[in-house]
Amino acid sequence: MPHPDTVSTASRALAVAEVPLTGVVTMSSREIADLTGKRHPDVLRDIRNMLEPLGLAYEQFCSKAPSEGGRPITVANLPRRETLILVSGYSVELRARIIDRLEEMERAARRPALDLNDPASLRRCLLTYTEKVEMLEARVEADKPKTSFYDQFVNADGLYGLQNAGRALGCHPNKFTAWLKQKYLFYQGGNLVPYVEYRRSGLFEVKVTVEGDRSFQRAFITPKGLTYFSARIPDELRIAGKQVEVA
Repeated sequence: MPHPDTVSTASRALAVAEVPLTGVVTMSSREIADLTGKRHPDVLRDIRNMLEPLGLAYEQFCSKAPSEGGRPITVANLPRRETLILVSGYSVELRARIIDRLEEMERAARRPALDLNDPASLRRCLLTYTEKVEMLEARVEADKPKTSFYDQFVNADGLYGLQNAGRALGCHPNKFTAWLKQKYLFYQGGNLVPYVEYRRSGLFEVKVTVEGDRSFQRAFITPKGLTYFSARIPDELRIAGKQVEVA
């Protein structure tokens, strides 16, 4: 029985459908799995492990895509640089397959995007956008319950207070904040603020409020940060029986 994330010819075409239209060459984790014979979850793990030491957020490369079973799954789309870094640890044979495919995609990207006088080209373009719409609709539908759940914890700016972020992630709020202080937050003039690198990477925002002649800084977690921390929270922080998935 094929693995649920096995890439069919059609899904591989969908994964690279943007290339001739935008000129931006990326390779999806599903195509990497197909070319290398690796399981898709293992490729995603390799990508996460590769991006972290580079200081890049795994989530910024990810999107939802339909699988053969119909349930949306996470797919990572890597630019050429990150693709080559990833496969540098693979065998010579697997690296050659990836590089050959990248060159093929780049040649396609250099071709004219769309010939308006060619009916076949117009049909391919229409099919591409139809598939994209279906993919986006599937993602919206899959995200509805989660969106409703997180709305109760988010403020008017779309940010999460530290304790509300813990609640949204199914954690004990005080334990979650204490965990953040071990690596991500420190006290500055009595205010708990994020270290510069985590603020610059978009995991946190800091708001300043003024009361009388004093100003206070307050750290908030962004939606990107919520996704980032959801994948890294130790199990002991979670409230028993409460497992929350963040897209």
